[in-house]
Amino acid sequence: MTQALLGTSEINQICFVVKDIEKAAGAFAALLGIEKPNWFLTGTQEISQIVYNGVPTPARNKLIFINTPSVQIELIEPDQEPSTMRDFLNQQEGIHHVAVNTDDMKKQLALLGENGYGVIQTGEFTASKGRYAYVNTVPACKTMVELLERDEPQPIPPVKPRTADDPQPLLGTDTLTQIAVVVKDLDAAAEAYCALLGVEKPTVLKEGDSKITQVVYRGEPTEAKARFLFIKTPMIEIELIEPGDSPSTWKEHLETKGEGIHHISFHVKNMDEKIAILEEKGYPVIQKGNFFNGTGRYAYMDTTSDYHVIIELLEKFEA
Repeated sequence: MTQALLGTSEINQICFVVKDIEKAAGAFAALLGIEKPNWFLTGTQEISQIVYNGVPTPARNKLIFINTPSVQIELIEPDQEPSTMRDFLNQQEGIHHVAVNTDDMKKQLALLGENGYGVIQTGEFTASKGRYAYVNTVPACKTMVELLERDEPQPIPPVKPRTADDPQPLLGTDTLTQIAVVVKDLDAAAEAYCALLGVEKPTVLKEGDSKITQVVYRGEPTEAKARFLFIKTPMIEIELIEPGDSPSTWKEHLETKGEGIHHISFHVKNMDEKIAILEEKGYPVIQKGNFFNGTGRYAYMDTTSDYHVIIELLEKFEA
């Protein structure tokens, strides 16, 4: 194992930038089986001290933090002032960054800078004591990475056990298990991720025999050729996907949206039941099939209208 350029392999947060945080809060509350959270407004420039591309900015954001059994989900609705979130939202809604904690921001930023990862935006927390920095990992990783440094430890509180009277997760689980990125060059992306996280490169896999995988994409059978790589981190798995030349949701994403985050995943039981629940809510199946080795199955649901990312359902077959 090599030194992690980020100082850690523990990705602990995934952030969605949205146009309407009230709508997004309602959607995630229904998905995760929680009460709709309330947003708060970040402080003025005197407090936040935001610097974007080297220039101070008065940007303010509406924020929500949602704790789950795995990663924390952050929702951001930026104002119109210059910021990395505003620039992102001018192009799309969706996952803007993933985040890690650091004990020494200056040290890690210097190390990242030496390796070609410059700083995009910095600022101070306004609800607690600490600071953040967005690092330009987009060219290599196809998404942004945020470093978080706290003056005082602030562990994420544990998710309380549910009772029968509590709201229940829509999918029967509130544990986000995977985030997946579609790329043109799997090996180059893997090299970047492994260096940032300080992990060895996992084995590259290919699509399985179509007699086993039985993939159906938009109602038509397909070989769904692709190369895959799975990086396990303490809280969430990162999947990198390089589409092949046959029809698939990954190839469609690469051709229409370019490289970037394709989906988030939840492991479920009774997948057919969960598919029916989502379809009834207006989220159709895009692609489904079996794992390359036949040990389970998956279904990609078109949840982009409300969640701004595809949700994948994963179900392992009983041994």
